[in-house]
Amino acid sequence: MPATKQPSVTTHQPLTALVTGGGGFVGRAVVNQLLARGDQVRSLARGDYPDLAECGVEVWRGDLADATVVAQACAGCDVVFHVAAKAGIWGHYRGYHDANVVGTHNVLTACRRHGVSRLVYTSSPSVVFDGRPMSGVDESVPYPARHHSHYGATKALAEQAVLAANDKNLRTVALRPHLIWGPRDNHIVPRLLRQARAGTLRRVGDGTNVVDTTYVDDAARAHLLAADALDHNPRAGGRPFFISQGEPTPLWELIDRILTAAGHPPVTRTVPTRVAWVAGAVLESLYAVLRLRGEPRMTRFVAQELATSHWFDISAARRELGYTPAISIAEGLSRLRDWLQTEPE
Repeated sequence: MPATKQPSVTTHQPLTALVTGGGGFVGRAVVNQLLARGDQVRSLARGDYPDLAECGVEVWRGDLADATVVAQACAGCDVVFHVAAKAGIWGHYRGYHDANVVGTHNVLTACRRHGVSRLVYTSSPSVVFDGRPMSGVDESVPYPARHHSHYGATKALAEQAVLAANDKNLRTVALRPHLIWGPRDNHIVPRLLRQARAGTLRRVGDGTNVVDTTYVDDAARAHLLAADALDHNPRAGGRPFFISQGEPTPLWELIDRILTAAGHPPVTRTVPTRVAWVAGAVLESLYAVLRLRGEPRMTRFVAQELATSHWFDISAARRELGYTPAISIAEGLSRLRDWLQTEPE
């Protein structure tokens, strides 16, 4: 009887990968997963991250707006994960444009100059958000005529440049992970906990709006899958992909669960959407006219984000990238709770 032919096993060929923003929340998760599979990793970031060097990462320090340092960091790389960006809800347009648009053009130019064959860009659903509810939309939804934040506007410009650059020499893809959270989060969770401790957290709207989110390890894994897909799936190049847990959940229910994981009571006070929007408009004007430091407690963009549904169809990522969420919201919350117990208040 002839022997049964066994399927061949494809082994991963180690890559040299650059991660911009490798010391940040998402960037570090990408770095960790690259190291775990045996790739050689570089990080380019403005800050100093000695712990990365201790893990064997080649650390470059510099600003994305500096074309020279970006080009040097890209030299000799097989793939670039462009994760770094200026995020936030407030600030001057110039700062967002320099980091998100100029920085991305510098990365694209450096990839061309040094023959980098693959580029994975970390985008955001903010690039298509126009303030109205978005329930189950896919990647066919167009960019809006007007964005409601400098972050969304500049990320959209950068995403379009990345996708337009896709060709046979440089294959590109843009990922749109939604509301990334988990241990080491330096944005969503800390903001919620600060407001909870201060007693200023309010539920905006009627609380029925549904969102989806992305656990940080799944967001990072999507990046590696996208890089691999660019190597073998011609349908992946030049396209954006929404990424999430695939578990649309009422936003304020999820916020209450995060607060519970941190040992805080749920949100009980509410404010109507229109009131929050008007308060945001007033605070934006005051900060602009008086040139106040920091950021307003509320903006029009945040009011819209907190009161509207925004969740996305991830079928394309499942089909073309092989992405399947691995960490449920319940498991993610358990991991978050364990991490928060080790963090000082």
